[in-house]
Amino acid sequence: MKKYLIFGIMICSGFILHQACSSPNNTDKPTTVIINEKGKNVFKTYCILCHGADGKLGLNGAMDMTQSILTLEERIQVITNGRNTMAPYKGVLDEAEIKAVAEYTMIFKTIE
Repeated sequence: MKKYLIFGIMICSGFILHQACSSPNNTDKPTTVIINEKGKNVFKTYCILCHGADGKLGLNGAMDMTQSILTLEERIQVITNGRNTMAPYKGVLDEAEIKAVAEYTMIFKTIE
C-alpha cells in the first residue's frame, strides 16, 4: 500500500512541477483562439466584403487587420463612428454587436 501511495505522490509532484515550470507569461502567439461566434457572424455579414475572410483584403481602402495595432477600445470607436471610407455602424449594430465584432477582429493579429 505504501508503494502505491509513494508512486501517486511522485506522479502528482511531477505534474505540479511541470505546471510550475510552464511560463504563464509566454510571449509566443497563442496556439488556440476562442472564436466569438456573435462577432464572427457580424463580421461575415458586414465586414467581410471589404476586409476579406482573413482580414487582409483591403477593398475600398479597408485596413489590413493583420497589421492593425488598434486596441479593442479603438476598434470599437472605429466600428461605431467609422473612419476614412468606412461607414459608421452606430445606427446599424447595437453596442453588444459592435463589441463582439471588435473582439472578433482581434484574432487577425495572430494570423501570419
